[in-house]
Amino acid sequence: MNRLFITLFVIGFASATMAQAPIENYEYTFKITGVPDSLDSAAFLANYYGSKQYYFDTVAFEPGGVLKFSGEKIKGGIYSVILWDRSSYFEFVVNENDLNMETKFGDFVGSMKIKSESEENTKFYEYLGFIEGKSKTIMNLRKKLEKASEEEKEAVQEEMHQLDLEVVDYKKKFMVANPDLFITKVFSASAEPDIPDFKEISDEAERKRKRYRAFKNHYLDGVDFTDERLLRTPVLHNKYKYYMNKLVPQIPDSVIKEADMMIALAEGNKEVYKYLVHTITSKFEDSKVMGMDAVLVHMGQKYYCGDEDAWWLDDKKKEKFCDRITAMAPLQIGKTAPNLILLDTTEAKWHNLHHLPSKFTVLYFWDSSCGHCKKVTPKLKEFYATYKEKGVEVFAIGTEFENKEWKKYVKKNELPWINVSDSPEANENAQELMLKGTTTEQSLNFRDTYDIFSTPKIYLLDENKKIIAVKLMPEQMGDFIDHLLEEEAEG
Repeated sequence: MNRLFITLFVIGFASATMAQAPIENYEYTFKITGVPDSLDSAAFLANYYGSKQYYFDTVAFEPGGVLKFSGEKIKGGIYSVILWDRSSYFEFVVNENDLNMETKFGDFVGSMKIKSESEENTKFYEYLGFIEGKSKTIMNLRKKLEKASEEEKEAVQEEMHQLDLEVVDYKKKFMVANPDLFITKVFSASAEPDIPDFKEISDEAERKRKRYRAFKNHYLDGVDFTDERLLRTPVLHNKYKYYMNKLVPQIPDSVIKEADMMIALAEGNKEVYKYLVHTITSKFEDSKVMGMDAVLVHMGQKYYCGDEDAWWLDDKKKEKFCDRITAMAPLQIGKTAPNLILLDTTEAKWHNLHHLPSKFTVLYFWDSSCGHCKKVTPKLKEFYATYKEKGVEVFAIGTEFENKEWKKYVKKNELPWINVSDSPEANENAQELMLKGTTTEQSLNFRDTYDIFSTPKIYLLDENKKIIAVKLMPEQMGDFIDHLLEEEAEG
């Protein structure tokens, strides 16, 4: 059987409106006839969680192809019985504590019989049987379409369209006839909104914008974020992923606004709330997209380190994460870069970042032993040679704790910009230097100030030392600066 979740017609699975308590003292019996000898040793019970499936239990086959899964507690959702080859399986709804089903290997859906009282699974397999039949028909039509002449193609495509309409009509009638079933909630949650054509709008671009906004505004209408059984189906994750990745503009402010909106919908259920907070935070924890650190900072400040406590993390992990968020917060695009006052290679002259009279400043954290830095530094040197005349200065900070190799590299490679770092002597006399106003604590602790976990790390600052770009490589900086200069020239 093909995986039904990814066929043309089949949708995901949702949940009932209220959060459900675990089902206690369950016993599920499945009889599968015709299982090959190579697969009749054992089978798995698996459940969805977000976008993945996890093994919940494993049992050996009893005589006659019987599997018995039992236990004290199981949570509702869509589960699978998976045979030893990991590719032969069937699915069922966990909604009661007693279930007895029989089927035949190689025809799980068509041969399925529900032997116990389970209206959910009876109706579920009526639906799957209908879908499987239509799937076979559509496959035959696709083969027919491949061989059809140009004249015949239109007729075949019309057949396929009518088949689509049949499925839609079946599903609507099913939902009307079975309003209280779990799987009816499934259809409602997975359905995409019906959007008007807006034919009264003559401007094509405006009509598309109107349709997009209507689709986005109603895309989540059928999803009940307060029922944690959604977590044990693919629906919640798929809805979240499509909405956040395809419908929301990928700019920090928009992502933050929509993330907060979606999480607010889950405030009635701790598990769904936790899943969304964790999933969204993880997505942006190591984002390669410029500026998206702002989403991580927002998630940390609001859901982990503020009033809304992330109860699922232990105190040590939470403290470590919140320390990082605190370090990252001042380093976002639009913020003034924290000032640094550090010694150059002579260890006699101090350089103040905020006193540089440059139109643009490249803040470059690097390590002379870092392999990636050894590739980036020569490219930065080429960039600097071209753009120095356009008002660019480089303020390069060596991150090594011992300065000998750093100084040697700077001299050997004739790095022409401002090269600074801390020094063992400066750190030993830190209190005296800070009292005199020679330097500052945030300067000598620049590794923490700028959240330096790895190198190289690059910030681009404007003439007011505000951060205007992060994570740009030297080969990207030229175009970025040229664009800014062109905009400035155009007024």
